[in-house]
Amino acid sequence: MHVDVAVIGGGIAGLTAANRAAQLGLQAAVLEAGAEERYLCNSRFTGGAFHVCMESALAEPAVLERRIGDAIGPFVAPSLARAVAADARRAVDWLAAEGTRTIKAGPRGWQDRVLAPPALPRAGLHWPGRGGDVLLRRLEANLRRRGGTLIRGARADALAMTAGHCTGVTANGPNGRFTLQAGAVVLADGGFQGDADLVRRFISPRPESVRQRGAGTGRGDGLRMAEAIGVALCGMDSFYGHLLCQDALQNDALWPYPWVDELVVAGMAVDRAGARFLDEGRGGVHVANLIARQPDPLLATAIFDQAIWDGPGKAAVVSANPHLVRASGELITAGTVAALAERLSMPALGATVASHNAAVASGQLGSLTPPRSAHAGPPMPIAKAPFYAIRLCAGMTYTMGGIKIDAESRALWPDGQPVAGLFAAGATTGGIEGGPNIAYLGGLTKAAGTALRAAEAIARDRQARSAA
Repeated sequence: MHVDVAVIGGGIAGLTAANRAAQLGLQAAVLEAGAEERYLCNSRFTGGAFHVCMESALAEPAVLERRIGDAIGPFVAPSLARAVAADARRAVDWLAAEGTRTIKAGPRGWQDRVLAPPALPRAGLHWPGRGGDVLLRRLEANLRRRGGTLIRGARADALAMTAGHCTGVTANGPNGRFTLQAGAVVLADGGFQGDADLVRRFISPRPESVRQRGAGTGRGDGLRMAEAIGVALCGMDSFYGHLLCQDALQNDALWPYPWVDELVVAGMAVDRAGARFLDEGRGGVHVANLIARQPDPLLATAIFDQAIWDGPGKAAVVSANPHLVRASGELITAGTVAALAERLSMPALGATVASHNAAVASGQLGSLTPPRSAHAGPPMPIAKAPFYAIRLCAGMTYTMGGIKIDAESRALWPDGQPVAGLFAAGATTGGIEGGPNIAYLGGLTKAAGTALRAAEAIARDRQARSAA
């Protein structure tokens, strides 16, 4: 079998790349490892918000580029930052032209364009018939209408290389092993969060102690294939996720929502002795990563009071208060800090809360050990009874590192030169988010933008070869 473009992965990145390639006159085939009609992937589970570092995807490119620079810093190449900023609104508009519906779901910038129907505001996982599910079914129908192919139950495991040019992919499919020859290959199979060995290698020493917040079907196949031929990888140690109640490891009603980020940002996170060990002010994504990196990722507990529970605890769309208790998550309560410390067997907790409250009152957050920032929001005093604790775990949605690409989504060799015929899009890529700041850019926007660029570069390459 021979096609112009072979795409690995049937999520938003893969189906966008295949449809855009078909629009440009190319024959495209998508290989999807899932065999079910509505195969599971993170795109099907998504909350559906298109944003760039929590800024509206409809903002001017210059605004978005500045936001990327402020959030992610020099880790992201300027050319990639410009590409993401330039493509954000274009990606939303392209998907709308494909028949995808979005709504303005709230007053915040990240809520300007959210897939419709929106996710349900309740604990647990409720994806059938929601925005991501509808999006994938629409894009698949469009691809078939354009003469493209989606092959379910086909898991790719090797790239075909001819004289340094990627010329296809080998996979195990419903009818056995086969090779799909192609003018170009797009790796768009998501991150590697679903593979315990890769998570252990790059993210956490104990992947079994990190809760999957997504489909868990991103198993790093594209990453492994690229690494096998020597392609450059980058930013492998970070993921997008949130803080969850530790009971989510056994209770499916507690993931992907509610997360408890706001409680930690306003209160604190402590270790088993009751001492702080990280900067809660960096926000839930950052703190989840630092917890996952610990030798014991289950050591952390959120500490807060009634004012935090009644304020920030109700701030999220699916808020910890009241959804955590309704879903049978453990909320540990005591009338005093000393009683809470005794219940938790945390001898240092009283002194830790006293230091926290003094620093909040004086505005001297930098005097704490470790110092505390207020990037994600100001801390509040922990002073109003009753006092609460929630045992924490890191919830991982998708990994933010992967194949190093240029601004046209071309996979790169370690010397920075593009790999002829090989492209990557979406969560398979690295170098766009994460980095030392562990900064979250926005999975849907990254996926759609990098996929459009990959398809358009493939079409230009083919045109150039024809002209020659």
